[in-house]
Amino acid sequence: MNPRVFDLAQLRTFVAVAEAGSVSAGAERVFLSQSSASEQLKKLEERAGQPLFLRGKLGVTATPAGAKLLDHARRILAMSEAAFEDLQGRALDGELRIAITDYYRPHDVARVLKTFSEQHPRLRLHVTVLPSAVIDSGIEDDGTFDIGLSLRIVAPAAKRAASGRPQSASTVVRREKLVWAMSANADPRHIVTPFHLVLLPATCQLQRFVVRLLDESKVPYLISHSASGMAGLQLALKAGLGISCLNESSIGSGMVPCPPAVDLPPLPAVEFHLLPARPGESDLVSNARETFMRLLA
Repeated sequence: MNPRVFDLAQLRTFVAVAEAGSVSAGAERVFLSQSSASEQLKKLEERAGQPLFLRGKLGVTATPAGAKLLDHARRILAMSEAAFEDLQGRALDGELRIAITDYYRPHDVARVLKTFSEQHPRLRLHVTVLPSAVIDSGIEDDGTFDIGLSLRIVAPAAKRAASGRPQSASTVVRREKLVWAMSANADPRHIVTPFHLVLLPATCQLQRFVVRLLDESKVPYLISHSASGMAGLQLALKAGLGISCLNESSIGSGMVPCPPAVDLPPLPAVEFHLLPARPGESDLVSNARETFMRLLA
């Protein structure tokens, strides 16, 4: 192999490990054993001529050289995929509208969408953040968006059966825990009832769930701050304006889970659903959904 080029398989493993935060988790994403993934990373570092990861008990983090290569690797892999899709006659050319929930991996979703655009440079992408209830209802409408990704709270099986609602043919692309979160600078001893809540508006199904859960559990609370979007909610939470209920991937720097000493009701999990195709959907949208689903997974 030319010493001045990189191996695509090694780059793919490198990106998977960097995004997962550990060799074992990254290896699962590319369907390799941990030892095989480690061997690929070793060869990649030898080719790069410098360490790409700092390894510790909690996993791996990219070195400055690794962070630089990660940006290149994502573009290289995106272009490789775009070339393959083009040769297969599946290149995406046209306009695509995506509706996505505010809660889906807020620290990483921009990168996912950027990769999607890089893989299909002729695709004109329009992304709108909408409440999950609006996205779920939109699958039956006249087409305000082509692809929808919504959040759904996972109810116990018995409760789902009792509701009598039919299950949709949507695809689950991610499952996460819900957690009570607070500012990293807050003193848990000062978090007492009535709990001050930082929430999104009442159009948010997670906000409605939290209010209903606390009412049913007879836990005193007041809504101290209502943010218009996830970014505002995170800022208010980090500023110590109250506590909130978030999915794990929405908890960033400056925020931590509430300790058990803060007596709050237990929370279920949530799932992110990619909505199914509409009748008569175009080939462009069908092919785009398949590609987008691979990125989300």
